[in-house]
Amino acid sequence: MRTKTVDGWQRKDHFRLSVMKTMKNLRQARPGMIFGMILLTGLVLIHLHLHLRQDSSQASENTVSGYLPGTVRDDQIFQCDRSQWRTDICNLRGDVQLEICNGTKAFVLYANQAVETTQLVRKETTKPYSRKWEEDSMSSVNEVTLLRMPALSLAAQATRRPCDVRHKVPGIVFSTAGYTGNLYHEFNDGIIPLFITSQHLRREAVLIISSFHNWWYSKYREVIEQITKYEIIDLERDERVHCFPEIETGLHIHGELSIDANRMPLKEGIQEFRDMLNRAYKPGPEDEHKIRARLKNKINPRLTIIVRQGTRKLLNLDDVIHLAERIGFKVHLLTPDPTMELKKIFWLLNNTDVLLGVHGAAMTHFLFMRPGSVFIQIVPLGTDWAANEYFGEPVSKLGLKYMPYKIQPDESSLSDIYNATDPVLVDPDRITQRGWGDLKKIYLEAQDVRPSLHRLRQVLQQAKQDCRPLSHENNTSRKSRFMKH
Repeated sequence: MRTKTVDGWQRKDHFRLSVMKTMKNLRQARPGMIFGMILLTGLVLIHLHLHLRQDSSQASENTVSGYLPGTVRDDQIFQCDRSQWRTDICNLRGDVQLEICNGTKAFVLYANQAVETTQLVRKETTKPYSRKWEEDSMSSVNEVTLLRMPALSLAAQATRRPCDVRHKVPGIVFSTAGYTGNLYHEFNDGIIPLFITSQHLRREAVLIISSFHNWWYSKYREVIEQITKYEIIDLERDERVHCFPEIETGLHIHGELSIDANRMPLKEGIQEFRDMLNRAYKPGPEDEHKIRARLKNKINPRLTIIVRQGTRKLLNLDDVIHLAERIGFKVHLLTPDPTMELKKIFWLLNNTDVLLGVHGAAMTHFLFMRPGSVFIQIVPLGTDWAANEYFGEPVSKLGLKYMPYKIQPDESSLSDIYNATDPVLVDPDRITQRGWGDLKKIYLEAQDVRPSLHRLRQVLQQAKQDCRPLSHENNTSRKSRFMKH
């Protein structure tokens, strides 16, 4: 299992850091310098825009925007959209076969005569994982080969094999390499983009997975069964010839743990994704019994604390537990473990009123909370941007109340190492501008936290007041016109 060493964090590229540094200097500049710095900031932003929109394709045909599978009615398509900075999308429609061609497993579109007269043969390669800008994660992702050749050519007649399996629905190709093994990336780079790409097909799609892991399928089996009703194809190991009417390689992605409903064919959003999870992890008899008992007894609001075992630990955990209990919470501890069933975690958090934890990948579990709950993220020094980008904004879109608790210098274990005036404590932006190495070493791997009980009391009291207690109405999935199969 390949796991990212730092939870829930993406590298800030040099362009983003340049903008941050320029804006900070602008705030401190003398009036006579402001015009020049505004001009410089504009140039940096333009450079960033051009960088993210850079088209890496060589053929003009590749500049067409990627389609969602099943949404194009043309008889024949072979195109790749390489204009997006997160992912490449390639669409093949027509007579498509997954087979061994010239010693390489490939998706081959056998073109009809109309295409043969214009372009005889075309080849593309792509890596179907949605972090294409990041070399570290993409280095473990296998390339997928796409070919087009004339159906009546001698080469096609010599190499083409008969279909072992003929599918009547589109195939969607993606990889579970990269940072699979890290919960944040499993959802952000995989499960949510898969929902975006396939949901309009109503389970009428075949999933073709590169770098397939049995443990991954076991972990997400209930979710995958909500996305497809067909057998999964292991791209590298399945030796059969599969024939498709349409293939898409790569997954569409809208942002960090988010779905833009305006870009979805049926306007599904993150709430509909959460409804899908609710159906996938529908409660068993034991869960139903616990829910009924809680509703009947009207017990105190439930606070779940995510306990980290490595870096960014909560040093005064026992004191925080006692404080929460005095305020009136029933406290549960969640120590995420790769062997834990997601269904059990889902129902623990579905029945939780307030979730509290230190910034990290495990905070991705907020997706299991019901709208109206409260999410308290303890934000260590130097992680403000990541905490808001990866969790703060997505939490609010799901309908949760977001309450960040920002660690002060004297609440960080770094205060035991650095003096009170050191930039590490008083000016984290200055340190993070040095680059990913210092940020990772200092703020992510060498920092624990000890939040002030006085400050935290105020946050917990507000959370208790703001949370919407569990009820029959908000415990059941919303009746949605989107999710009927």
